[in-house]
Amino acid sequence: MNLDKFKSIFTILVLGLIGFIMHKALFYFFVPKVFEEGFIYSIELLYLFFFFFSSLLILVLDKIKEKSINSVGYTFLLLTTLKMGIAFLFLKPILAANLPKTPTEKMSFFIVFIYFLTIETYVTIRILNNKQ
Repeated sequence: MNLDKFKSIFTILVLGLIGFIMHKALFYFFVPKVFEEGFIYSIELLYLFFFFFSSLLILVLDKIKEKSINSVGYTFLLLTTLKMGIAFLFLKPILAANLPKTPTEKMSFFIVFIYFLTIETYVTIRILNNKQ
């Protein structure tokens, strides 16, 4: 069984779990429990959402790499833009809410978004550097 195909997904999973544990630890110590319980999207849901889309993006990039390595960068930009649009649709209810917890939830959403974008970029660079 060729596990090299799943090496990128494993990287996303491990780095995502590390980020999730750190995020939950910070919330445990610094954010009131009432704020976290009142979030529109829980931290767990955000990490699952971004892990799913990041994994899907990387799987598509792996398939594109097999056909044409020159198209990987353009595909990454296209899929990342699409993911941003979908993430914005998820963000709209948070932006519409005007509660005391809203700034914390916005910051949490953007931290998770940027964290997974960084992971995707790192994995994509590794895919591009492995021109075989």
